[in-house]
Amino acid sequence: MSNDKHKGWTISAIASIPLILVLGNSMLIPILPKLKSELQISQFQTSLVITVFSFAAALSIPVLGYLSDRFSRKKVMVPSLILYGSGGLLAGSAAAWLDQAFLWIIVGRVMQGIGAAGTAPIAMALTGDLFKGREQSRVLGLVEASNGFGKVISPIIGSLLAIIVWYAAFFAFPLFCLLSTFLLIFFVKEKKRQAQPLTVRTYVKGLVSVFRMEGRWLLVAYLTGAVCLFTLFGILFYISEILEKDYQINGVVKGGVLAIPLLFLTTTSYVTGSKIGKNMRRMKRLIIIGLVFMTISFSLLTWIKQMIPFFSVLVISSIGTGLVLPCLNSFITGSVSKDRRGFVTSLYGSVRFLGVAIGPPVYSMFMDWSRTGMFLSTAGLTLFVSLLSLIFIRVKKRSGEGRRDSLFEKIQFT
Repeated sequence: MSNDKHKGWTISAIASIPLILVLGNSMLIPILPKLKSELQISQFQTSLVITVFSFAAALSIPVLGYLSDRFSRKKVMVPSLILYGSGGLLAGSAAAWLDQAFLWIIVGRVMQGIGAAGTAPIAMALTGDLFKGREQSRVLGLVEASNGFGKVISPIIGSLLAIIVWYAAFFAFPLFCLLSTFLLIFFVKEKKRQAQPLTVRTYVKGLVSVFRMEGRWLLVAYLTGAVCLFTLFGILFYISEILEKDYQINGVVKGGVLAIPLLFLTTTSYVTGSKIGKNMRRMKRLIIIGLVFMTISFSLLTWIKQMIPFFSVLVISSIGTGLVLPCLNSFITGSVSKDRRGFVTSLYGSVRFLGVAIGPPVYSMFMDWSRTGMFLSTAGLTLFVSLLSLIFIRVKKRSGEGRRDSLFEKIQFT
């Protein structure tokens, strides 16, 4: 891969996929109040526009991950992108021309969720297939940064598109998917698969072996990723509420303010991914440091209410999240062999989606309960996960290997 003259385009194609994925929810957040009033639906029905997408993705990811292992990444990703775009087209057409549009919007969102399941999680596995060593970690960091960049720009894009018409964002999805599909088809060349695909029985036996040997580490990694996304979207939900309620900040300006912590997350993700290489010790340290940063930030936010000091402290948690996620990506991508990588990374994507799905409703309940309790509970959760990482990850070199920080380092488990 290092001699591929199209490497830049290959990386761009892979990085475009998580960017498009994150638009699926974040771009619609600014238009939800208008959607509610135009369709005359309840608050619960409005929340389904976000929730059904995330749950459909979470349920579909393991299946599509297996299919990507059995056949090929592109044979799953290209149809998934087409389905993703088609779901947006259906939802937008229903909003524009049907009187009873809500049901068809939900159908379109389910289609998008299933399509999303075959995109970004499998892009991680594809990165593991195509790149090795430090380059793999750098590209995985870029994938995470692209995900974060999508979170930064998506509320702004959604707000700008709503100026045209409130449902314009739905029609934007096919255009974004078309571009990513084009890049994927023409610039990503997969390595030849094995002649005899694994049978379901052999595949399952292999997965059981993987989780028997590395299960505790993988479960901790999955939990950590879910917690990072759970707290991120929960806190963003809280910020969105207080910006309107306490500071009367709305529209594109609100999207810009929400982008501030996400910009720090994105920048940190990219820098982290470019620096960690395959140094497992460094990854473990950064995961724990990142979680400690999040714990400190959330603890301090209990006492800070003024907007500028609040955001100044909040970016500490964003930096912490940016340290954790690229390291998790590299650990999980490199933890299993190529023929089972799609399932393992896809399962990781599934639990991340669940974190996104449950974050806003849980934080809504927190807000009704106690602001102090919300931040202290969040800090306690990140501290607990940091202790799990400290206890269950043991990084040692294999006997007989002399190079420090080399590809031959491995994870051992307590």
